[in-house]
Amino acid sequence: QVQLVESGGGLALPGGSLRLSCAASGSIFRFFVMGWYRQAPGKERDFVARITSDGTTTYAGSVKGRFTISADNVKNMVFLQMNSLKPEDTAVYYCNKYPASNWEFWGQGTQVTVSS
Repeated sequence: QVQLVESGGGLALPGGSLRLSCAASGSIFRFFVMGWYRQAPGKERDFVARITSDGTTTYAGSVKGRFTISADNVKNMVFLQMNSLKPEDTAVYYCNKYPASNWEFWGQGTQVTVSS
């Protein structure tokens, strides 16, 4: 059964931090590359970060140096530590394999709002 459950979102002040978690079923985790994506209101879903099975990470330029992706390969979980948050980070955040098209299964996402 395909499962993607994101959590950890919420309201943060500019400059604040949040840590997102994603529980993924083994059928998705076995793709070895997992990613975080985000979709702001009125915009398309964008890539944020990805991690390979050996721990190699890649980030979008807009979050590099502020966000850190990590994974627990035993528990099939992926995390996104978000620091120095900015209002433009406001979006619904999703995890999925990388790459993943809009036509594939997606979880419900977790809302992140950065506002003073």
